[in-house]
Amino acid sequence: MISTAIRVARVGSAAELAAAILMVAGFPALMLAALVPSVPAFAAAAAVTYLADHYLHRKGSYLINRLSKVRAGLSIRFLIRQLLLVLLLARLSLADNLIYYGAIACFIAFYGLQAPHGALVQLIRNRRRMPVATRNVDLASRIRIPDAPPRGLLHRSAEKMLHLDLFAVVGILVAAQVKSALIGFIGIGVTVALATLYVLGLVPYVRGRKIPPNAEKVLAAVDDWLAEYKPETVLYFSGSKDSAYQVNMWLDTMEKLESKPLIILRERAILNNLAPTTVPVICVPGGVHLMNLDLSTVRVALYAANVGKNIHLLRVPTIKHVFIGHGDSDKLASVNPYSKVYDEVWTAGRAGRDRYAIADVGVRDDDIVEVGRPQLAPIQTWQGVPDGPRGEAADGRCPTVLYAPTWEGWDGNPGNTSVVLAGENIVKRLVQADPPVRVLYKPHPFTGNVSKEAGAAHRRITALVQKAAAERAINPRFIADTAAQAQAKAELERIEARLAQLSGTGGDRGDEAEATRDGLVDVARHEEAARLRAEWNDAYWRSFPSWEHRVITGPEPRLYDCFNVSDAMVSDISSVVSDFIASGKPYAVTDSAEVGVEEFKRNNTAVRAAVILSNSAAELGELLGAVRDPKADRLAEDRKELKQYLLGPDEPTSLEQFNTAVANLALKAETRNVGQQSRDAAAMAEAEAELANAVPGQRMPAAGDTDGVGTG
Repeated sequence: MISTAIRVARVGSAAELAAAILMVAGFPALMLAALVPSVPAFAAAAAVTYLADHYLHRKGSYLINRLSKVRAGLSIRFLIRQLLLVLLLARLSLADNLIYYGAIACFIAFYGLQAPHGALVQLIRNRRRMPVATRNVDLASRIRIPDAPPRGLLHRSAEKMLHLDLFAVVGILVAAQVKSALIGFIGIGVTVALATLYVLGLVPYVRGRKIPPNAEKVLAAVDDWLAEYKPETVLYFSGSKDSAYQVNMWLDTMEKLESKPLIILRERAILNNLAPTTVPVICVPGGVHLMNLDLSTVRVALYAANVGKNIHLLRVPTIKHVFIGHGDSDKLASVNPYSKVYDEVWTAGRAGRDRYAIADVGVRDDDIVEVGRPQLAPIQTWQGVPDGPRGEAADGRCPTVLYAPTWEGWDGNPGNTSVVLAGENIVKRLVQADPPVRVLYKPHPFTGNVSKEAGAAHRRITALVQKAAAERAINPRFIADTAAQAQAKAELERIEARLAQLSGTGGDRGDEAEATRDGLVDVARHEEAARLRAEWNDAYWRSFPSWEHRVITGPEPRLYDCFNVSDAMVSDISSVVSDFIASGKPYAVTDSAEVGVEEFKRNNTAVRAAVILSNSAAELGELLGAVRDPKADRLAEDRKELKQYLLGPDEPTSLEQFNTAVANLALKAETRNVGQQSRDAAAMAEAEAELANAVPGQRMPAAGDTDGVGTG
């Protein structure tokens, strides 16, 4: 019942739900205490509403945002509490007392200060919002960007300002209880004085050298940097904050390009969620600003997603445009007709080329280039299952099966995800398998965003895994090395603390302007962070028993890290399957739409070497048999052939293929640009020759002239 209430209230935990209930119930309690009247009861109810409100704000609760939509926003809640305090004074027969008039005057003055406070905060934020935000771009030597205002002034500023009434409220309540107006006026004076000082403290940051340069100067500085850096290859990306993983997967490849790389983003949310990188990054939210940037040295633009904002760069004819996508799968999104707007489409292997040919969406075969998947380098090949009878080690260590379903998609197709129809059956069969296996459940981060059924199924699957993990933990058959786990957890804490230092997440980060100014990467720190992340991954898997079932959400550990600790995988039609094939390990794919095994394999190349599961998951035994006994793995050779078909040859490496493709396309762009310049020069020379040969005094025909036709 509590979980249902949490879901309905859209809060994140039972504590948030309790705080929400206390806050909502606190206001009727305040009214009742004011009408009785009772100063102690009013004080207790007020304390509850203050604390609950503050807790929900600190947690960033969804409920707080919803309250503002129903005329119960932050300011209204504080105003109601203050009005009820005035009612309490009236009910206490203090309407003729100075403290009554002082309270009214205080609250009027206090709210009078809200307007300039809010205006100043908004003005400071607007003036410090850069037209272009950057990372690894040296703007500090070109323009002056002042420090951000102290975090205490702007962070949750409205809440801080409103909470200054606490001194007046406490003072007035004490005055009402002890019948002494002096204490009340002291509280009133403190509230008004602090609110006034808060407003005055903001004033210096809206004028003079406290504000960054205007948009024109910032854009000029960016163009100056571009002219000096001379980028050659651009990775362009636009999307929601949840899609940042689609660009993050290309960062390592961009760092290893043989041409000068640049990343262009269109949303600040993506920039804030971008993984650390040494590549220069420019975030340009405005389309006009982007179209006016000097990108004359860029020859190749790479696009990781098909979105409308791509048009702002696609319009540049001096650049060759390439769709590289964010995965390689048999999903319809992989053969989007939009792809024909690009000069080339790069796929991992032959399968991608054939996929476009079959789809017949207008992408020419000549425009498709096979470049492999550079991102797959971290995926390790299969090392075999644990030693021991039936694939089970003496300490209970057993084969690991990763369940990594994709999300439900936008079109409601039941074949998109196995979570709704098959997920629970898959997990039940895995956790009940004998000989036992370990289950890792890592759902797509978008799961449940569109379909309520998918969200509910995800929660049930999570509960199944967690319940099975709890039961296994008390089973004497499975032994835990608590000392080794404690040591690994200590390592995790040490690594996470150091990573927090390296990433500057200690709460002292400045705003967008300051981050742009100070955004030059320290290569040594970047390399240390990369090493620490590898150590973190190793320590994470050692921090709990190797037989423990696990639900894995969030960016860490990464999907490929889960691949490397797994012996098999169950998934859906998505790029996850194509990527997992690089490991050579057994895998199963769910036919959630139940089109039939042969039709399913005919329509989806990546499943041709997979165990095909129905929604009952009855076929899982074949997958588990192949994991436990390589001799029973009848699909091993099929996987080897399919790997080359989907992902290309192992030699040359994918990175070498990718760099070659970039170089070849850059040459095409340069050839086109030189040819265009030659044609323009020839046309200009011809026009000048015609002008030189004209009879002196004769007017050259102008555009729109009709040579006298139809004139009188």
